Amino acid sequence: MNKKTNVFGVLCFGISMVGFAQQQTDSTTVEQLDEVVITDSRFNLKREHSGKTVIKISQKEIENNQGRTVSELINTKSGIEINGSRSAEGQNLGYYVRGGNNRQVLVLIDGIQVNDPSLVSNEFDLRLLDVNTIESIEIIKGAASTLYGNAAATAVISITTKKSSREKVAANFLSVVGTNQSQDDLNYYGSSFTNSVSVNGSVDKFSYLASFGNRFVDGLSATKSENAEKDAFSRFNTNLKLGYEFSDAFEMTAFASYDKLKTDIDGFPPPTYAPGDTFDEYLSNQTRFAIAPKFKYNNGSFQINAAYSKIDRETISSFSTTNEAESYVVDAFNKYVFNESFYTIVGVNHADYKSLFATNESYTNTDPYLNVVYVSDFGLNLNAGARLNNHSEYGSHLVYSLNPSYSVPVDAGYIKLLGSYATSFIAPNLSQLFGYFGANPDLEPEDNRTIEGGLEFSNKKGLRLNGLYFNRKEENTIIYTTGYTNATTDATVHGVEVEAEVKIIDNLAFNANYTFTELKEGTRLRLPKHKANAGLGYNFSNKSFASVNYQFVGERLDTDFSTYQNAELKSYSLIDLYFSQKLINNKLKLFASVTNLLNEDYVEIIGFTTKGRNVSLGLHLAL
Repeated sequence: MNKKTNVFGVLCFGISMVGFAQQQTDSTTVEQLDEVVITDSRFNLKREHSGKTVIKISQKEIENNQGRTVSELINTKSGIEINGSRSAEGQNLGYYVRGGNNRQVLVLIDGIQVNDPSLVSNEFDLRLLDVNTIESIEIIKGAASTLYGNAAATAVISITTKKSSREKVAANFLSVVGTNQSQDDLNYYGSSFTNSVSVNGSVDKFSYLASFGNRFVDGLSATKSENAEKDAFSRFNTNLKLGYEFSDAFEMTAFASYDKLKTDIDGFPPPTYAPGDTFDEYLSNQTRFAIAPKFKYNNGSFQINAAYSKIDRETISSFSTTNEAESYVVDAFNKYVFNESFYTIVGVNHADYKSLFATNESYTNTDPYLNVVYVSDFGLNLNAGARLNNHSEYGSHLVYSLNPSYSVPVDAGYIKLLGSYATSFIAPNLSQLFGYFGANPDLEPEDNRTIEGGLEFSNKKGLRLNGLYFNRKEENTIIYTTGYTNATTDATVHGVEVEAEVKIIDNLAFNANYTFTELKEGTRLRLPKHKANAGLGYNFSNKSFASVNYQFVGERLDTDFSTYQNAELKSYSLIDLYFSQKLINNKLKLFASVTNLLNEDYVEIIGFTTKGRNVSLGLHLAL
């Protein structure tokens, strides 16, 4: 890895072909009426029957963003800010959705809840994931605790991994090399390397998929300081998925994965150190096993998602810590469709979380839940549910949701009016109760309430527009002062989200979104009040694609630890380019990208480095 490769000259030819076209948009024929969403109801429903503005990142969109990370891809969506995704590769990620933070976002992988009980916010670390193993991503924003339980207060990110090929043997190979440089050091050396290989297939009733991936990134220091040492990042991913269809009525899927992350880090806050650059390290290993048996019968199915996760983390610094965490999650549910209008799901979700601090600590949740979907033949749709959260430390709490919508056919499409009222319960995490820094065993649970209302228009000509107002109220918000405590006043956040997808002409598509987020009382750090994304994508042919993407992030506050005062960070704009070309009967794809084309100088976190202009080259081979 010490030999540096100058990739700029190789890229110049490919990038010159990009011109003005965009990142990420799938410009194939779009028929919004036929688009199916799952996450907001756990049933396959047409978008027009969904009471939410669900974000769906398709396999085509992922393919048109090869070379990006999961967090970078999600960060282009409305209502979401993934802070740290534009900094040095090992930077911690902050999930800021609708004025919330990490503890209020739930991640699912193939329908199974994943998190880290030893982390302060109990979140799942998206840095562990290899985007090349992902088939699609659905995101619902707003409270979804009735279906998904504790922590699903501002968003659920549902990730579906790739499926096996129907061929007996198939293989995919991907390799990307790129730069990793700051605004002040444009050397164009190869400092970022990503490789992924997958072998998969189906034989009679048996299916299999095995994949391995690695990512190594060097070239940047986490903190901004003169003569800073470079902080390398490395990640290894190993995945295995096996399936067997015993009969038309019964099938079983089993999963196993091992993810290893190692990154050099610098002390926080940077001004505490002289010159602010340290030789600290962070290591995280995650092992997951899961099984998902499914029995189908007339008009329904019964399924169990059961998983075991083990995470070992270590921080090597002046404040070194070692964490060991385990979680057992079982979600057993029955889905029944009475007719084309009435869908029900009844289930029990049990989770057992353990973590080692000074002593072993644990808690459990056992939650029965019910959700009902009604789809009328006159435009009215209703999604309603309730869950009784039984927490081993905090007793029983009822959460519920009511999500009506009304669709009117118009212009080969529909106009949909939607609204929702939902509550969430968020128990303190083990680290907040018993952890190494600022623990408080007397914390009270946090309650959230979310109200939404909006409109959506869609037609079969490739046009979709939607706008939504949201209002969130938090009670007993868990904050950090000299330690963890509950806020004495309620917090209210409101905002507006607007999205547009337009197929301008054949093979040319435009997408854009804008988010306004405002905290009515108090302060939220690193949360932009205004954020916008826009993209234009063009297929020159069925083999050539090019795109340009624009992102604007407005002013926001962060704490300057040299003065221990909050400071306002300036707004900034980023432009990215992407180009791909398929060769050899569409089996080989070459692609190139430029991020931060204008080399914008900006700050995500005070005292830490951000990425300048970077270029990459890659190839994807499917056999």
